[in-house]
Amino acid sequence: MLDIEAPRLDAAGAVRIAADGWGLQAAATPLPGEVARNFRIETTDGQRYVLKIQIAADSVAELESQNRLLAHLAGGDLGPRTPRLLPARDGREIVPVETGDGTGWARLLTHLPGRPWAETGGSPELRRELGRALARLDRHLATFDHPALHREHPWDLRRAERQRRAVAVIPEPRRRRLVDAAFHRFAAYRTLHGSSLRRSLIHGDANDHNLLVEDGRLTGLLDVGDAVVSWTIAELAIALAYAMLDEKDPLTAAAEVTGAYHAEWPLDDRELAVLFPFACARLAQSVVISARRRSEKRDDGYLYVSETPAWALLERLGEIDPAPACDRLRQACGKPSEAATAMAGPGALLAARRDRIGPNLSLAYDPPLHIVRGFRQYLYAADGQPYLDLVNNVCHVGHCHPKVVTTAARQMETLNTNTRYLYEGLTAYAERLASTLPAGLDVCFFVNSGSEANELAIRLARAATGRRDLLVLDGAYHGHTTSLVEASPYKFMGKGGSGHAADWVHVVPMPDGYRGRHRGQGAETGRQYAAEVERAIATSPRPLAGFLCEPVLGCGGQIVPPEGFLDGAYEAIRRAGGLAIADEVQVGFGRAGSHFWAFETQGVVPDVVVLGKPIGNGHPLAAVVTTRAIADAFANGMEFFATFGGNPVSCAVGMAVLDVVEDEGLQARAAELGERMLTGLRRLAQRHELIGDVRGVGLFAGVELVRDRQTLEPAAQEAAAIVDRLARRGLLLSTDGPFANVIKIKPPMVLTGDDVDFFLRELDVELQATAGRRFCSDG
Repeated sequence: MLDIEAPRLDAAGAVRIAADGWGLQAAATPLPGEVARNFRIETTDGQRYVLKIQIAADSVAELESQNRLLAHLAGGDLGPRTPRLLPARDGREIVPVETGDGTGWARLLTHLPGRPWAETGGSPELRRELGRALARLDRHLATFDHPALHREHPWDLRRAERQRRAVAVIPEPRRRRLVDAAFHRFAAYRTLHGSSLRRSLIHGDANDHNLLVEDGRLTGLLDVGDAVVSWTIAELAIALAYAMLDEKDPLTAAAEVTGAYHAEWPLDDRELAVLFPFACARLAQSVVISARRRSEKRDDGYLYVSETPAWALLERLGEIDPAPACDRLRQACGKPSEAATAMAGPGALLAARRDRIGPNLSLAYDPPLHIVRGFRQYLYAADGQPYLDLVNNVCHVGHCHPKVVTTAARQMETLNTNTRYLYEGLTAYAERLASTLPAGLDVCFFVNSGSEANELAIRLARAATGRRDLLVLDGAYHGHTTSLVEASPYKFMGKGGSGHAADWVHVVPMPDGYRGRHRGQGAETGRQYAAEVERAIATSPRPLAGFLCEPVLGCGGQIVPPEGFLDGAYEAIRRAGGLAIADEVQVGFGRAGSHFWAFETQGVVPDVVVLGKPIGNGHPLAAVVTTRAIADAFANGMEFFATFGGNPVSCAVGMAVLDVVEDEGLQARAAELGERMLTGLRRLAQRHELIGDVRGVGLFAGVELVRDRQTLEPAAQEAAAIVDRLARRGLLLSTDGPFANVIKIKPPMVLTGDDVDFFLRELDVELQATAGRRFCSDG
C-alpha cells in the first residue's frame, strides 16, 4: 500500500463522476489523501459531500469491508460522528470510473463539519474527550468483524519491523539512531507482551488530521482506510503519538488521553507496559515512511504533513526513560507506581552486594545494570530499558523460553529425585543426546556445571590411560575448580594467578592465525600449530593422559583454529596414547551453524565431549559423553555420583532444549545470521582501521580491536569503552582475549536479522566515535 499512489484525476473529472454516478450538479475541491484521490463536492444548494476515488489495484473486498464498517459505526454512540456512505443512483456503493491511470473505484460519503485537530490544537478537556471517544470506538469495533480486515497493512503496528528494515534511508546518522532506539524498545516489548495483548478491529489512524474539532469539541472521526484487526492497545498508542505532537508537556497530554480511555474501557497492566514504547514506534514508523517517500521523490505534500513535528517529538521522547513514562500513564489510570525501584537506582543493591557477596564476583558494565526480567533475546532493567543480549550463550534458546520453563515446572511438581532410582527421563535424554554425536560417543555422565564436567573428563582420561598429565592451549579457560584453574592458562597466567603452570599441566601455543606464532587460516598454518602439539608431547617429562581444548576458543578471544589443526593435534595425542577431549561448553548445540558440534567443523571425532552452559538454557545441567571403553575403564570400583546430576527435572529441561533447537530451526538460523553478522563486521573492518580481525563460526564471533594493524597493538581501552557505550544504547556485549581487546558476540540463538542489523549500525557509529578519541597506552 505504501507504493500505491492516488489515481490521477482533476476537479473536472470529479465533477463528472459526481454527476454521472450520483446525479449531483456540483463543484469539486481537492482534499488531501494518501492512497485515494479525495474531493469535497459542493452542490448548488450548498450540500457537501466527499468523493473518494481509488485505483483498481485496491482490493474491492477491502473497500466493501470499509463500507460495512462505516455502516456499523453509524449505529454506535461514539461521540464524534463518522461519515456515512451514500449509494449511487443505480444503488451501487462502489462505482467503477475512468481515471488517468485506468479504471478506478468511486465512493461518495457525507461531509462532516469541523476543522482538523492539527489546525486547532488540543486542550486538556479535548484530550480527555478523545480518550473517551476512542474507548467507546474500540468497544464498539470489538463487536464487528470482516474477513478483509484480517490483512497485512503497512501501518499496522504489528508490522513495524518492516519499517525498521528501512532505517538506512534516513540520511542523518543522529536521526537514524533515534529511530533505531525507538524500534529497539518496541521490538523488545512486543517480544515480551505481544502474544498476550488483546486483539480486535481498530480504526488504526486517529491522527490529528483525521480528528475534527468544532467549538472546542471533538465532532468527527474520518477515514477507515487503515482499519485492521490488530492489538487493541495499538489504537490508543497511535492516537497518543499524534496527540503529543507540538505539546509542551507531551507526557501530560498522553496521560490525559490514557486516563480517560481507561475510565471508559479499562486497560490491563501489559497494555500499559507497552503503550509508551508503542507510541514511540508509531512516530518511528511515520518518519521512516516519509524518508522512504523522499528517497522515491514522491512530491505530494500531504505525505509529509506530520514529518517535522514527529521528528521533534521523537527527539523529546528519546530523552525520557521508559519506566517513569509508563508510570505516568499507569498513574493516570489510577494504578500504583511501579517506578519506585527504578528511580531509586542500584545504590542499595550495590551496597548489599558489597556487604554480603565476595568482592571478586565482578559486575559487567559501568554503571552496573539492575536486570529484573529476561525473555528470548532481551533482558529488561528496572528502569524500563530493554537490552538486546548479544553475549549470553547460556540461555541458548532464549531467556525464559516458555517450553523450557513449562517443562521444568511440570516435572518439578511430578518428581525430582536422584539417579539411584529408575526413571525414564534419564535414559531417554541420554539416548537423545548421544544421537546428536558421532557413532561411538554414546555413554553419558550428568553433572551440574561445565566445571564439574571438565573435572570429570580429566578423571576419565586419567582412568583410561593410567596417566596424570594434561595438555592444554595457552589462553584457555575450562572452569573454576582448583584443578581446572590450574589447567586454565587464562586463569593461572591472569590477575591473581600463580604465573606458571602446575607440574602436571603442559601448555601449547593458542592456534591464533591472526596474532599468534604462526599466521593465517589455511592448512599450512593448521599443520604448524599441530606440530606445536607434537613437540609438546615429545618433550613432556611424562606421558600425557589427554589433550583438552575448545574446538573454538572463547576466553582466548573467539579464536577459530586454522584448517586441519584439530585433526593433526588429535592424531598426535592418540599416537602418544592420550585422549582427545573436546570442551564444547561454549560452542555446542548448533551454535556453529554449519554443524551441531563445533569439533565437526574440523572433521574430527574426539574421545570425550564436555557439554555445559547452553545444555540447560540456564538450568544447572552439564554432561560428559564418551565411548563405552573409556566409561568401562572409569568403573574401577569407586562410585561416581552427583547429587543433582541427571535428576528428572534436569533431564526434562535438557530434552526441552533439544526440542526447541530442532523445532525452531536454530542451527540453520545460526548459520544464516552468523553469515549476516560476519559479512557485516567485515564490511565495517573495511571502513574502520580500529578493527584488526573479524572471526567466528555461526553465532559465535569476535572482533579484535587494534591501534595499529601493523604492530597489532591491542586496543583494550577502546574495546571496553565501546562495550560500555553500546550497553547504554541497549546492546549487551563483552570483551575478552589475552589482551581484553576482543569484542565477543555469542547471543541467544533466537536472535533476528533485525537485531543483527541494529547491532551493526550501532557498532559502526561507536567505531567512528572512538576513532576520534584519545586513549592512554594500555601498558
